Amino acid sequence: MIGFVQGFLPLLGRILLSAIFLMSAIHKLTHWSATEAQMQSEGLAWVSLLLAGAVALELAGSLMVLVGFQARWGALLLFVFLIPVTFIVHDFWTYEGQEQQTQMINFIKNLAVMGGTLMVMAFGAGAFSVDAWRVARRREHPAVQAGAAQAVR
Repeated sequence: MIGFVQGFLPLLGRILLSAIFLMSAIHKLTHWSATEAQMQSEGLAWVSLLLAGAVALELAGSLMVLVGFQARWGALLLFVFLIPVTFIVHDFWTYEGQEQQTQMINFIKNLAVMGGTLMVMAFGAGAFSVDAWRVARRREHPAVQAGAAQAVR
């Protein structure tokens, strides 16, 4: 039971963690002009380039985390993406009233998501992942087994 839970919970965590980035990337792709306008209102330059980079980071990182392929690197991409987004887009200290509260909540949520990416970086994707499958497959490879047998002698 513990093995199943320890395998299943990281998978569920990866699904939940990657979902927000996948949905965000799809939204940016389907609402490109509106997203550019919002980014310009934040005072950003090179909006088209930054938007393309944001979509690339969100798609690559979230898919890597989702399937558990090089999940630590995917989580790092998402972590790096969140640093400027959190401090530029959710700069709650520049707002007042209800909007300040809304931006502060989004700021703190992003910090929590960053914590999730750090967990993936620290502990990997878990048992139900491409990374784990690749490690298991490598261990079963005859050359690896022969090398292990040589090391025992």
